Amino acid sequence: MKWRIAKLALGVSCVDLAGTAHAQSSVTLYGIVDAGIEYLNHTGGGSGTAHFVPGAKNVSRFGLRGVEDLGGGLKAVFQLENGFDIANGAFDVGKDVLFDRRATIGLKNRFGQWILGRTFTVTFDYMLPFDPMGYAGNYSWGISTTAPRGRRDGLLARSSSAVRYDGEFAGVKIGGLYGFGNVPGSVKTSSRYNVALGYGKGPFATVVTFDRQNGARSSVTPADSINYIQGIHAGLSYDFGTAKVMAGYRNHKRSFTTPAAALRSATYWFGGSCDVTPVLTLVGAVYHQDIKGGSNADPTLFSLRGQYALSKQTLLYLTGGYVMAKHGQQISLSRDLTAAADNQAGVTAGVQHRF
Repeated sequence: MKWRIAKLALGVSCVDLAGTAHAQSSVTLYGIVDAGIEYLNHTGGGSGTAHFVPGAKNVSRFGLRGVEDLGGGLKAVFQLENGFDIANGAFDVGKDVLFDRRATIGLKNRFGQWILGRTFTVTFDYMLPFDPMGYAGNYSWGISTTAPRGRRDGLLARSSSAVRYDGEFAGVKIGGLYGFGNVPGSVKTSSRYNVALGYGKGPFATVVTFDRQNGARSSVTPADSINYIQGIHAGLSYDFGTAKVMAGYRNHKRSFTTPAAALRSATYWFGGSCDVTPVLTLVGAVYHQDIKGGSNADPTLFSLRGQYALSKQTLLYLTGGYVMAKHGQQISLSRDLTAAADNQAGVTAGVQHRF
């Protein structure tokens, strides 16, 4: 792995020199480093716990982004991005996957951009500005909820073997993605697709998206029981200048090839941000999930964050959250933790640097 990183660094240096020689080309190294300490109550046995949290506000990452001007308004683009765990330095998905977040190449001009490879879906990117907490691991349900019994009713976040288009015309944004299942003899099996339509003019913005993940069926062992996972999302926002309000909605459905009933839920959220001073910002949100059939937990999450900018690139943050579920159902504050009680509270203090 050290040799692979050394070769990557050498490649970046060579590309950077090429970009210096030809002004029409550029490569940018960027990233986020984020970590915090969290305290949670009701973590099992009636006790609480304090622990280290990597990426409490945003997942730590590094990446390369490049563009080459081909003339006539046409540009070649690429992006390579890796996520990593700052607690131990490990890559997000194991030592054999270097660019798990993005690995794309494409072309763009005034009619839009086409990219191919592994990338985030248009649902993920178009809905992100409408989540007040910004998909934070502590504490947001914009990307995924923490429904009881291990359910995670969320959006389709990333796709491999994908073709994606994005365009913007007079304030109207359109996006679409298709992810190939790459299963011989079947176009549908394991494929992914989603579309998005947005509009933004002045302080007002809105978006609606549709995404679907088809099951693997008999292409894996044991056979996948999921027929499809489907989501419909919508968002609204209004920017007052020093304050901004946002609202979002998700309709989630998971259908099976077995006689099991489909899992359905609707998630709503509302919140906003306020610049108290040029360096101090407060962010708050409320998320509620209405679970259809089976479980009547219908959990609600309350989140509040204060962040203080030490510079344009470094900030400190303090985030608090409280979640509760109905009828004694167990729920967790984080979408990644095992539920242990019908309510839970937590607080996270952290630091983030962007480069």
